[in-house]
Amino acid sequence: MLSSMLTGVSQTPSLSIAAGILAVSLSTIYLLQFQWSCRTSKVPLAQERVLILGATSGVGRTLAHKYASRGAFVCVVGRRTAMLDEVVQECEALSSQGGFKDRILGIRGDCSDVQDMLTLRDAVQDAWSGLDTLILTAGVSALQPLMSVAGIDMSAPGPRSQANAEGIQHAVKAANAAVNGNFIGPYVVAITFIPFLTSTSPSPSIMLLSSVAAVIPAPTRTLYASTKSASLLLYQALSIEHPSIAFTFILPGTIEGDFRASAVDNPPGAPAPKIHEADPNKHGLKREAVADRCMRAIDKAEKMIFTPGYFRAGHISYWVWPTFIEWRARVKYNFKH
Repeated sequence: MLSSMLTGVSQTPSLSIAAGILAVSLSTIYLLQFQWSCRTSKVPLAQERVLILGATSGVGRTLAHKYASRGAFVCVVGRRTAMLDEVVQECEALSSQGGFKDRILGIRGDCSDVQDMLTLRDAVQDAWSGLDTLILTAGVSALQPLMSVAGIDMSAPGPRSQANAEGIQHAVKAANAAVNGNFIGPYVVAITFIPFLTSTSPSPSIMLLSSVAAVIPAPTRTLYASTKSASLLLYQALSIEHPSIAFTFILPGTIEGDFRASAVDNPPGAPAPKIHEADPNKHGLKREAVADRCMRAIDKAEKMIFTPGYFRAGHISYWVWPTFIEWRARVKYNFKH
């Protein structure tokens, strides 16, 4: 009877496909549950040692609050001392509400500064004797079409101006700042902390907050997208070189907040960054939702997360129908050429 059932399934392609999808889905669910239970058995939530780089604002700050609330040992890192002190106080209050004490550290540091990162590693070693979870949310934004960064208005009527030495040098300076914040920082962090993680944690994890712009190109995001793409590919390659570490990559769309204030590519003489897209504080993803998704992905050792999830389809569609995705990107960023 069993053989006749199998024969029937094999003769019905749709049933075979459905059975295959079901088997894969069940296997995926089982593996995720196993990974979750496996990590929590090795690193209990209330004993997890978490380092958050870029914790003074945005998703990094929200993650610090959430980890403190569930009793983790949390080290928050940022460049702005006043804001760092605020986050430490907030996390200490949340931690104490859960009955935990002396679990919060605050260290001022720049991810791209080698000495800052070495000092940070020593502080974590002295306080906790190791690290389980490294979260990298630090970075800088860049918002302008590349020619605008060099002072060229490509939309102006009449004869088109050419880039001069001053404009090109200004664009190079902006590129150096973007590379330093979005690539060199993660690069220094990886070299500093990967050996430390692998030697001190029974279940090490690294989460990189990247951007959907790292895999789907967009106008006005030339510098931002290229530098975020570079750090994403760096960490993807590192995940192959270091399979004992669970790497998680978060690729969100536009998130609410003041991240765009960190833009490094204002055109020459521009008083403030020009935002081309719809107001992110009205239309962007909520920080709470993104932080919750980050934590679930880390806990379950998920690899590549698009949020919202439909951006995964957009990524695939770019290789199938690039002209449509490019048109949608122009619409999103109000780009007319």
